[in-house]
Amino acid sequence: MAIIRRPLKRSAQALAVLVWVFAAPALACSRETSATVDPGSLFATTTVAPRPVSPTPSATTAVTDTRTSVPLPSVTPRPSNTFPHTPTLHPRATPLPVGYLSQAGDTLRTIAIRFGVVPGDIQAVGGESLPVDGLLEPGTQLIIPVSLTDTSESSHLFPDSAIVYSPAFANFDPIGYVHGQGGYLAAYIQGSGDIANGAEILRQISFNNSFSPKLLMALIEYESGWITQASPPADTLKYPLGNKDPDAMGLTAQLIWATNILSIGYYGWRDASVLELGFADGGTLRLAPDLNAGTVAILYYFSRTTASRQEWEQAVQDFRGVYQRLFGNPFDEAVEPLYTSDLPFYAMELPFYKGQQWAYTGGPHGAWERDGARAALDFAPTDAPDCGVSPSWAVASAPGLIVRSIGHVVVIDLDGDGYEQTGWNILYLHIADKEHILKGTRVETDDRLGHPSCEGGIATGTHLHMARKYNGEWMLAGGPVPFVLSGWVAAAGEKPYEGTLERDGHIVIARAWATKELLVWR
Repeated sequence: MAIIRRPLKRSAQALAVLVWVFAAPALACSRETSATVDPGSLFATTTVAPRPVSPTPSATTAVTDTRTSVPLPSVTPRPSNTFPHTPTLHPRATPLPVGYLSQAGDTLRTIAIRFGVVPGDIQAVGGESLPVDGLLEPGTQLIIPVSLTDTSESSHLFPDSAIVYSPAFANFDPIGYVHGQGGYLAAYIQGSGDIANGAEILRQISFNNSFSPKLLMALIEYESGWITQASPPADTLKYPLGNKDPDAMGLTAQLIWATNILSIGYYGWRDASVLELGFADGGTLRLAPDLNAGTVAILYYFSRTTASRQEWEQAVQDFRGVYQRLFGNPFDEAVEPLYTSDLPFYAMELPFYKGQQWAYTGGPHGAWERDGARAALDFAPTDAPDCGVSPSWAVASAPGLIVRSIGHVVVIDLDGDGYEQTGWNILYLHIADKEHILKGTRVETDDRLGHPSCEGGIATGTHLHMARKYNGEWMLAGGPVPFVLSGWVAAAGEKPYEGTLERDGHIVIARAWATKELLVWR
């Protein structure tokens, strides 16, 4: 069952294709084309396999959420990050054009990298000009001269909104669901501290990394049966997600490891830095260029957790079965596209008072874990000893509602609906316990949030870490949705933590130590 596909002849938006179908070995697509190509024929409706019927949930799976339901928006945000250099191309004599419908997060450059062409080769069906740097509107019909043959299948297995902590889960209660299932996770206790119960650990890691709690539960169930089995296999009790690294023992470490891999796959597809899968036996597989980020996250995850390509193919199919058994068809509750090219704009200020100067100590880097979404920036006050609590205040960059203030994390919900999964949210990390703002507080720009410190997460010096997300997806700080603070525009460097801020021709380069050259101001 080789995962090789024929030359692409269908849209990337074939979201109805819910069955993992593996095609026969690809035919060469370097045959001569006719003198004219009918653009309409490139977007002809494709016959697709029917959706599998979602299993009827048992009585124990029903969990009542007592909160008022929030309407799930159908609007969409855009992603961001540094884009790799366009790869060296190997042109063919007579490339065969194909049709492609742009997806959320697509830019001309990322599409070109995925298809192995140059941006100038891509044309809109209607002949309209395409933005060189910004987001393309989802559903834009494009004609692309394909230069790829042997790739993975194109089927979309999961929508993007099923992977990130999106509006699809705004009214889902993961703790209630876990306890309703009565499995080992419901009774799991890890160590001591404020969050030690298994269901609470899962919910907190879902929020911190902005990944779907349903996705994480399905991965746990697939690997160990902890969701539905009260007495799972003994060899899963230390390593519920199957990573036998002694440094990754316990539920928290296992989930952190898993979300890191998912993040690399999801956001690596967004910025076109992940183009193929590698297997333990040395084999590789180029990903079909019309896949979506949600599907790539799953494909990438299992390529890192299985021993061979054959095992990977089986694992992907089996995991989809587990997900549907627990939660039904992921496309039935999809909120797609997650964002469009015209998502709402909020003016944001640097997170300190006007008249002060702070050092720009971290360019675009991981929003929560070290890898994946390079959505965060770091700023350090100049008045604190190493890893001491600064007397300076971190302040709100925009008006909104405090929807989280725990564990040295503060999150401002800019649309004020009370849900971190919807609209724009700003996350601040390393806020000291002393004098921190309380959840439920409504803030205006410049209202005090707390004091920068080293508390919470890994830190080598006192600073404030901040990142943006929209509808649950981290907005990459160096990409097509610019991260602008008081007029300073962030740009990513080649590596995490590298990069610049620029305003009116003045450029500040991020460095890990505070010097006069790193100072920024409002």
